Amino acid sequence: MLEISNNVTLDAWEIELSAIRSQGSGGQRVNKVATAIHLRFDINNSSLPAFYKERLLELSDSRITADGVIIIKSQSHRTQEMNKEDALRRLKEIIISATTIQKARRPTKPTKSSQRKRMDNKTMKSSTKKLRGKVSY
Repeated sequence: MLEISNNVTLDAWEIELSAIRSQGSGGQRVNKVATAIHLRFDINNSSLPAFYKERLLELSDSRITADGVIIIKSQSHRTQEMNKEDALRRLKEIIISATTIQKARRPTKPTKSSQRKRMDNKTMKSSTKKLRGKVSY
């Protein structure tokens, strides 16, 4: 069971986990042990509230397929258990990030005094740098 928030949880049957062999160069046991985890989560067939489903399906994330399935591959750790925890943590982060609403940005204008201060600083810097030049007698 994966707890998303206080009132939203996912049951184990909704998350499909399968162990696969990790990619990349390995050591002596690379072709023997399946330590990487391949997680599949079907958004449409889940018990998530409708608001969560809508927001997840609207995301333009490469991990979400056109059918509405989230696919996460975790292979950064050496053990299967740690990769499983990492995959579940990343699934939780995706779901939470989809539900957070960004605050609307309002463009602002710099004040007259801040513009004046900036220009004064620029003239002071330029005069300081002019004084650093060669001295002619």
